[in-house]
Amino acid sequence: MILVTGATGNVGGQVLAQLLERGIPARAMTRDPESAHLPGGAEVVRGDLADPEGLEMCLDGVDAVFLMWPFHDARPVTTILEVIKRHAQRVVLLSSGAVQDGFAPDQHTDPVGRSHAEVEHRVQQSGLAWTVLRPSTFAANALWWADQIRDGDTVAGPFGAVRMAMLHEADIAAVAVAALTGDGHDQACYQLTGPELLTQSEQVHIIGQALGRRLRWQELSREQARQRLLDDESFPDSFVDVLLDGYAKMLDAPAPPVTRTIETVTGAPARTFHQWAADHAEQFSRQ
Repeated sequence: MILVTGATGNVGGQVLAQLLERGIPARAMTRDPESAHLPGGAEVVRGDLADPEGLEMCLDGVDAVFLMWPFHDARPVTTILEVIKRHAQRVVLLSSGAVQDGFAPDQHTDPVGRSHAEVEHRVQQSGLAWTVLRPSTFAANALWWADQIRDGDTVAGPFGAVRMAMLHEADIAAVAVAALTGDGHDQACYQLTGPELLTQSEQVHIIGQALGRRLRWQELSREQARQRLLDDESFPDSFVDVLLDGYAKMLDAPAPPVTRTIETVTGAPARTFHQWAADHAEQFSRQ
């Protein structure tokens, strides 16, 4: 039995679906089972990583855990890992590509990398068998543009020239499932990327191809983008400058590496952003 945290998210949902497709018993943890709309065959339980005591029931009979840490604070993870260790033997952690090898958590200047590096450190010191996944940019981040694309043919945003190795959530999940169910993945840190580097403006063009429309990118200044994000009630104000600073660093940095880890682990090449756009075309389509 495998417990999937974050089961209603892009990656956790794929982990759950792929486990069930392989006939592997899977338990989905969610704060609200009634509204979760999870696939049939999954055992759905109410749980929250913010509630270690309630987590005990979710872990009963579990052998391995897919752990998506949803907090920016790493401190509670030690308590959570102690609860997991009382039941399971293995944990697969969804971390971040911002974590750098050879640097202690407090040596990371990037706040996202620092937080995830601390969670990784505590997982590695937990006594559990562990595997860490460090994904590059999620292709699903492009869904931020869905409203603009439904409303018109122009996507406005900053740093259109930033290049990213966009990563399909199904590929992250495939590596997670391999690590949860197979041998040879203990103490592995997998750097996961998509198969090619694409600028944000190129991503918009590819989404347009999937929709049969000609879309264009409109460059915004940092200050214009900052104000837009601050005006967006769904976007946390505390993360606005973190996001924009991250994009600025990516623009000035050398091109990020593209890995073949997904193919090495799963036997299948990483899906392209063209494939992701085709898979998600309905979410961009006008009603």
